[in-house]
Amino acid sequence: MVGPSATAVIAELLEVNALFRLRAAQGVLGLATKYGTGRLERACALAVAVGDPSYRTIKGILLAGTESEPAARATGDGGAAAHLHGPEGLFANVVPLTSTSTSTSATAQIANPPDTTTTVDAVAATGTTGRSRRGQR
Repeated sequence: MVGPSATAVIAELLEVNALFRLRAAQGVLGLATKYGTGRLERACALAVAVGDPSYRTIKGILLAGTESEPAARATGDGGAAAHLHGPEGLFANVVPLTSTSTSTSATAQIANPPDTTTTVDAVAATGTTGRSRRGQR
């Protein structure tokens, strides 16, 4: 005999379109012979707790062996995306980078680029950029 959680799952499966969901209900009952009524009862309770009491979910719980683990508690945000929590929540887990000697030299190169005026003056004086004139008429 199955327990109250398995009975609740089967009742929910047969509540709407019972004829079409009869095989799923029979499948849930069949899982008791393969995995035992105790494990099936715990898996059904977990499936009901997470809100997906279907044959596929219950079978997946039993295959993974996670029926003895408690259901994950909701975080209170309803699954909202991180950008909806504001900048504090969005960047809460960001680790600041430490400065190294290579990053300091890269910063110095960006702040003080090499002098390119001589190259620009040479191009202006010759009127050419050093590119091939082949194909130009």
